[in-house]
Amino acid sequence: MELKTKGSMWVLEQNLDQPMDEEAGRLKNMYKEKKFSSLLLLRLAFQSLGVVYGDLGTSPLYVFYNTFPHGVRDPEEVIGALSLIIYSLTLIPLLKYVFIVCRANDNGQGGTFALYSLLCRHAKIKTIPNQHRTDEELTTYSRSAFHEHSYAAKTKKWLEEYASRKNVLLLLVLVGTCMVIGDGILTPAISVLSAAGGIKVDHPKMSNDVVVVVAVVILVGLFSMQHYGTDKVGWLFAPIVLLWFLLIGGIGIFNIWKYDSSVLKAFSPVYIYRYLRRGGRDGWTSLGGIMLSITGTEALFADLAHFPVSAVQLAFTVVVFPCLLLAYSGQAAYLIKHQDHVIDAFYRSIPDRIYWPVFIVATLAAIVASQATITATFSIIKQALALGCFPRVKVVHTSKKFLGQIYIPDINWILMILCIAVTAGFKNQNQIGNAYGTAVVIVMLATTFLMTLIMLLVWHCHWIVVVIFTALSLVVELTYFSAVLFKINQGGWVPLVIAAGFLVIMCVWHYGTVKRYEFEMHSKVSMAWILGLGPSLGLVRVPGIGLVFTELASGVPRIFSHFITNLPAIHSVVVFVCVKYLPVYTVPEEERFLVKRIGPKNFHMFRCVARYGYRDLHKKDDDFEKKLFNNLFMFVRLESMMEGCSDSDEYSLYGQQTERSKDFLLSNNADTTASCNIDLTISSVDSIVQVKSPMQASQTITSSGQTSNHSEVHELEFLTNCRDAGVVHILGNTVIKASRDSRIYKKIAVDYIYAFLRKICRENSVIFNVPHESLLNVGQIFYV
Repeated sequence: MELKTKGSMWVLEQNLDQPMDEEAGRLKNMYKEKKFSSLLLLRLAFQSLGVVYGDLGTSPLYVFYNTFPHGVRDPEEVIGALSLIIYSLTLIPLLKYVFIVCRANDNGQGGTFALYSLLCRHAKIKTIPNQHRTDEELTTYSRSAFHEHSYAAKTKKWLEEYASRKNVLLLLVLVGTCMVIGDGILTPAISVLSAAGGIKVDHPKMSNDVVVVVAVVILVGLFSMQHYGTDKVGWLFAPIVLLWFLLIGGIGIFNIWKYDSSVLKAFSPVYIYRYLRRGGRDGWTSLGGIMLSITGTEALFADLAHFPVSAVQLAFTVVVFPCLLLAYSGQAAYLIKHQDHVIDAFYRSIPDRIYWPVFIVATLAAIVASQATITATFSIIKQALALGCFPRVKVVHTSKKFLGQIYIPDINWILMILCIAVTAGFKNQNQIGNAYGTAVVIVMLATTFLMTLIMLLVWHCHWIVVVIFTALSLVVELTYFSAVLFKINQGGWVPLVIAAGFLVIMCVWHYGTVKRYEFEMHSKVSMAWILGLGPSLGLVRVPGIGLVFTELASGVPRIFSHFITNLPAIHSVVVFVCVKYLPVYTVPEEERFLVKRIGPKNFHMFRCVARYGYRDLHKKDDDFEKKLFNNLFMFVRLESMMEGCSDSDEYSLYGQQTERSKDFLLSNNADTTASCNIDLTISSVDSIVQVKSPMQASQTITSSGQTSNHSEVHELEFLTNCRDAGVVHILGNTVIKASRDSRIYKKIAVDYIYAFLRKICRENSVIFNVPHESLLNVGQIFYV
């Protein structure tokens, strides 16, 4: 064991079998994209078809009908529309998303919240400032450095300068999130209704109401199966979607050969100009239908979680892209010869001999597409919940293999009701298509603005590259956006209403969460007050451990002073527990917990901070409490060892200076016998001491002196006896009310909407699985 001085740091180094740099590199590489063999890459690309491309692949069911709802007047219109489809697929899904946006994933995670988490790590833009510098040392907290005079530094300074800019950025993310939720409602509606519409082609006299009933039955079955999770039926998804792409590609080739091969001239962009010039306003508004050819592109990015980017790129370029081009070209060739069949263009272009097999596969593909968007909706709501932007709802993991596969019962049934209402209310694809297009284009615009910041802050691209990317994206997307604006009164208002409802819920909940955190910060108890109470805290110390749950990662919460002011006793050991979410995908188990001591040893007060990523699940079992106590005991052991290594007795953590108190920070695995990294950091003005590896730490502990060993054993026995005596969970029940002089909109938001959401959402006691017999609620009210 060797003690070295490096400037203001004391680093305790041990002779390790494996160098620390190699161990740190191993951990970091666990969260980076690996190099895959060719065979494995092909398998992953095949599997990605069922999860990532279901939504994009079912677009041929309804694109031409929504583009020409009033029929085709001239074959040249079909050529122009096909040309627009070809270049839309090339510019948006292929170039923008598959080869650029997918590279902006957060350790494999996609979607608007993944982009936002990347930005939060590179700039201080979180509206709830609960992060600490120790969080930046996580292996998953990867971020790049930049020069102080670079464009990235200027962008960072511009974002951090005013709180209003942070709020606008968060609002942009929430708008994109709400539109994805709308997508999760509209995708099942239009996909299933379009697939079920194939029945009428073979039975023309059948009422449209029968098709709607069939679609509703399929939707009810689809949402009822969600609790099984995609892992249970996932083995079916990829073969179905692959078969679907091969069928539509093969039918496309057949139709081009049989009807009109001249449609291939649509690859010339000249026909786009002719189409828009001849069509006038009707041609411009038809862009809303053409835009449906790229729906599912945002879901492609949001569902990136389980596959490497290279597999997604391979599947798109080899299978998805060429099959979609062939499918649309084949439909266009058929429509040139049968202009009056535009309503059922897809089904009527199918050869008679394979009609019913294709109908079955189309229905199954529509279900797969719906499944992908529903799962993406669950995931993005879970991310919003972790960010403090959504009421606490029950989250269930449906797969032990894949962390991202979750099920949210409450949201599932809300989606089902809204989806059935949309399907039964509109009864036709056209109006649902108008609504669908509005939701998709707004999400794409939100992604473009976030990608502009990513390219500056994270990738450090030259400003010319950023301008080119942003300009090209906006030219295409704003063009489509202007087209869907003409269809607001024809169904386009539906996603706006749905998004507005969810946006109000998210904004009000986030406002309440921020105000609660600010109240906790401003009213926290000073350490001088705690020290003035003495070891007994001015009360009777009864056997047992009191777990005081708080949102603060530093300082003593006000509920504690409120508790000891009103009750004559407190437990022999007090642990302040803070569960906080960080802007990372996941926090490794070995780095989950931070433990420190508050005040002198004889106070027996500790703090435990449990850190989670936005995709981690706080498990509803006794595992959390077990890990907490294991970390606490390990902290006591390592602290005792540190006493033999340092002669200083004044330490501070999180910027708090405490006289004759030792504040320590521990990051370790829940199981003290596991072979993982443990960092014990004693933060002070002039010293940081680190110990790696619990096995070596325990070896050092045994050789650090009889005095420290005796103290350690005594405190461990004391903690064990207190735990055996009983554990009581003390939770704060903070009620927010609008002050009397508040404006009417604030009173409505706080006293009615936020109060209602708090009443119907899950209580903290349920989330932490606290038994009723060991629960104490401490109530307090504050006015905003």
